[in-house]
Amino acid sequence: MKKLCSLSLVLLLCASCLIGCGKETAAGNLTKVTLNEVAHSIFYAPMYVAIENGYFEEEGIDLTLVTGFGADKTMTALLTDEADIGFMGSESTIYTYAGGTQDYAVNFAQLTQRAGNFLVSRTPIEDFTWDMVIGADVLGGRAGGMPEMVFEYILKKNNIDPALDVNIDQSIDFGSTAAAFSGGQGDFTVEFEPHATALEQKGDGYVVASLGEDSGYVPYTAFSAKKSYIEENPEIIQAFTNALQKGMDYVNTHSPEEIAEVIKPQFPETDLETLTIIVTRYYEQETWKEDLVFSEDSFDLLQNILKDSNVLEEEVPYADLVNTTFAEEAK
Repeated sequence: MKKLCSLSLVLLLCASCLIGCGKETAAGNLTKVTLNEVAHSIFYAPMYVAIENGYFEEEGIDLTLVTGFGADKTMTALLTDEADIGFMGSESTIYTYAGGTQDYAVNFAQLTQRAGNFLVSRTPIEDFTWDMVIGADVLGGRAGGMPEMVFEYILKKNNIDPALDVNIDQSIDFGSTAAAFSGGQGDFTVEFEPHATALEQKGDGYVVASLGEDSGYVPYTAFSAKKSYIEENPEIIQAFTNALQKGMDYVNTHSPEEIAEVIKPQFPETDLETLTIIVTRYYEQETWKEDLVFSEDSFDLLQNILKDSNVLEEEVPYADLVNTTFAEEAK
């Protein structure tokens, strides 16, 4: 009986070792993917949920996240193979295609459907209307970038000429406008979170309008990869998109408090209360789509915004620059 027990114990230990080895092998077989994001922002919560909840690992991906600090830098990283996948405003893929790049970037998953920035005033305004920026000094965004173009799109919707009626300062680097505003520059500034809330908390500014609400549904950010990478690695793109969809499903079925709790490790410098306020702001304006499909209507709207901003002369084909196969499969 003792021999039988000993034999059973040995077999159990061997089985445990084999199980452990199997886990190590599985972990070792994860495919390394480098993702370059345009900025590290709470605006992109579904992606961080996918990271923190282990959805990429579930899909067989060992993800490395790099912040590019600007769509131009993210696109450069993508085209020079420093990154496998880029996350940025889709206008960059249009510029690259229109510029004649042969192995251009193709959008395969749209994350946000509204602009993520806010108009911050130096003084509180209870009933803000857009005509209040006429004649004012506004700290805007980079010319040709989505933040600035959506801002100008809203002005035009309200019969305001961005070139003649408003003094827009586009000389300040992305991410530095809030500090410049705190230092006394401008009557208004266009800010992403957490800068908009931080200005309010310091008493240096007051959020008076959401560009996301006032511009309507706009395909603000999407994931893209070089055409050759997608053709050579469809299984990686599908796995990546599957993980993202799980993140989208989570934010659409959980409260802002729960979302903030999950993504907190991505923003250690932001306390949970502030993080929850910001997530709630994005949540209530329906920032995130339910799926990742980049529709042709959205692409047409984007091109109209680019043409209105005089940065695009001729439209480019949706069929070349958008691949919805992976997003449709992931739904």
